[in-house]
Amino acid sequence: MKYNQYRKASLVLEDGQVFEGFSFGHEQAVSGEIVFNTAMTGYPESLTDPSYCGQIIVLTYPSIGNYGVPGKTIEHQMLRFFESDRIHAKALIIADYSAKFNHWNAEKSLGEWLREEQVPGLFGIDTRMLTKIIREKGTMLAKIVFSEDIPFENPDDHHLVDQVSLHERIVYGHGKHRILLIDCGVKSNIIRYLLGFDTTIIRVPWNYDYSHESFDGLFISNGPGDPVACQTTVANLKKSLQQKHPIFGICLGHQLLALAAGAETYKLKFGHRSHNQPVIRQGSTSAYLTSQNHGYAVKSDSIPVGWEPYFTNLNDNSNEGLIHTEKPWFSTQFHPEASSGPTDTAFLFDKFINSIETCKK
Repeated sequence: MKYNQYRKASLVLEDGQVFEGFSFGHEQAVSGEIVFNTAMTGYPESLTDPSYCGQIIVLTYPSIGNYGVPGKTIEHQMLRFFESDRIHAKALIIADYSAKFNHWNAEKSLGEWLREEQVPGLFGIDTRMLTKIIREKGTMLAKIVFSEDIPFENPDDHHLVDQVSLHERIVYGHGKHRILLIDCGVKSNIIRYLLGFDTTIIRVPWNYDYSHESFDGLFISNGPGDPVACQTTVANLKKSLQQKHPIFGICLGHQLLALAAGAETYKLKFGHRSHNQPVIRQGSTSAYLTSQNHGYAVKSDSIPVGWEPYFTNLNDNSNEGLIHTEKPWFSTQFHPEASSGPTDTAFLFDKFINSIETCKK
């Protein structure tokens, strides 16, 4: 690769450390929270995952870009090969960039896509060393600078969920099971999975008053940032816990359901962002590999009476899910729908739909 064709830029960490690299994306200074993802594939899905809003992603896999970026095929009113309609990450950091690509559905290079979406990208960075720093010191602020400097910006100073949630009600499908989906930054593949079960999906904003809506099951989506910022959602969920509708929450949705039930959340040192997070189902020997992307978790010792841990992370013993002892309510910290990643726990969607069918009998 001819490095002289790429402009130099610097990645500056909050603690003062500087990494020099080369720009292959949009050339504009940005700041955000720097996190790492250990997945080997899935950069189109990760970059468009709303849960990455405000974050600079470091991919630990050494070479990125070899399968390009898919075209914008529309299916079910969504982009077929992406998790939302745009890139939500602040920037991308990789070790080696593959400008040449080859894949059956690729239409452009990763660099072309980043420039179109006005998202910076740097390569030539020692991502192994960078990841070790984040693991030791914890998630921190960072910025990418070219000739001009900018201040560090903390994404937690903004309401990230409000930035990524839709602001008008939208309906998908015409199935017999009506599911009210609270959009806190939902990944499109969650909607795709739910549409596979003869459903009608009523997608509403994070702060929407859905008390007047008619539905059979309640779903709370993933999303970015601190769950405590979504007090309106929590208040609405507390009302839902006085009813009997089946409830399923994923990622941020898990944390919000936990808060509504009376549990507490906390920020992890560097979060879980990978395709290979092992979890075990409580009270069993059944373990699963899961796809995860989150920086907060539910405090295990704060789980209230009437609820039990559903899954536990086998790496750090953090809580990975809740289930009610009597009602058809459960949640997972991981992503059963993956995209990208393993689908070992996709059976949880069947569980949700089955609980809806049981309640309707």
